[in-house]
Amino acid sequence: MAPYEPEQNTHEAGEPRVVRRKAARYAVPVAVAGVAAATIGLVPALATSGDPDLPDVTAQQLVEKIAASDTEQLSGTVKISTDLGLPSLGGGMTGGFAPGGGGGGEGEDGEGSSADPQSKLMELASGTHTLRVAADGPDKQKLSVLDDAAEYSLIHNGDDVWAYDSKTNEVYHSKSAGKAGDSDKQAPKDLPKDVPSTPKELAEEALKAVDGTTSVKVDGTAQVAGRDAYRLVIKPKQAGSTVGQITVAVDSKTGTPLKFTLTPAGGGSAVVDAGFTKVDFAKPDASTFDFTPPKGAKVTEGDDAKAEKQRHGFKGDAEEFKGEEDLNGLNVIGKGWNSIAELEMPGGQGLSTAGSGDVPPDAQRLLDSLGDKVTGEFGQGTVFKTRLINALITDDGNVYAGAVTKDALVKAANAAN
Repeated sequence: MAPYEPEQNTHEAGEPRVVRRKAARYAVPVAVAGVAAATIGLVPALATSGDPDLPDVTAQQLVEKIAASDTEQLSGTVKISTDLGLPSLGGGMTGGFAPGGGGGGEGEDGEGSSADPQSKLMELASGTHTLRVAADGPDKQKLSVLDDAAEYSLIHNGDDVWAYDSKTNEVYHSKSAGKAGDSDKQAPKDLPKDVPSTPKELAEEALKAVDGTTSVKVDGTAQVAGRDAYRLVIKPKQAGSTVGQITVAVDSKTGTPLKFTLTPAGGGSAVVDAGFTKVDFAKPDASTFDFTPPKGAKVTEGDDAKAEKQRHGFKGDAEEFKGEEDLNGLNVIGKGWNSIAELEMPGGQGLSTAGSGDVPPDAQRLLDSLGDKVTGEFGQGTVFKTRLINALITDDGNVYAGAVTKDALVKAANAAN
């Protein structure tokens, strides 16, 4: 991945006043997810070029420009990749969730619909994807995930949300939570809430973490998708975070984030990298948001799919998201980028160990290969690592997780005992 551009025109921010999220501020997909939000070696189309000569701005001014951006109409192509460093578990885990891969939402012979966006868009939390996006205000959006031989499209048009998986020829349809034109209209209820898929959504998640523990600078300029942009760099001031820095390329005219890159403190390729390769701020043609189920397609209605899940033992929305009741006393240790979530495993039990008879030997060997055994004043436990989020699970059933190093997790566990 080519770097943005040489450093220049650096300005320090005076702690921009951006709302912080209480516990889950690292929702880059991961996913993000996830986040949310991208990237082992993106293709050259994503590399920036040129060194535009733009008027100097401070970080505070640039953050305010992002917040004030009123871009509601655009269309373009986005490349997004994520590399959390998770091991490949074959088609059952990663390959099966590729666009058109048949994973996630089941399919013709399984439960539900392969076009269900609740599972389908989680694909963006792994690998590299090409998206086509279009928007015309809050009531019209379209996102298409392109594959070599198939395409998955999600269309929101007024009251209707349509999703279509061309590989399986399945359609998923649901209604928005309110009527078009209602003042209290809510977002489409069947869309995943924590899967940022555009540079703007990823940037907004990152800016929620900005506080006194954060350095924010304007660090030069770049050209993205043919547009002149400023580079906003967000870095933790504290030691112990796995986040190296976040770089956002901000369109100099509209204030719209055009590119988002999260690099880990440990170096190497980016954990998340998402950016426009083409972008047009003109109003998309109205027909872009039209959809009619193709002939012969299987159509699943959202309410029918929910009822089917409930018949097979899945909880309804009200029970599924009771929230922190199921988190067994969630507590947040520390602040800023070094925040660590502390909670208990269900039942107050830790991971079973080999020889206990609770876990098959092969499964235990897999668990051992994914984690590092650690000891401390808290006792014993296992640290499971990705390139961004790490988690310590103690043998007595406590969990410590965050975008922090293994040593930081052990220190937090020791302090809690």
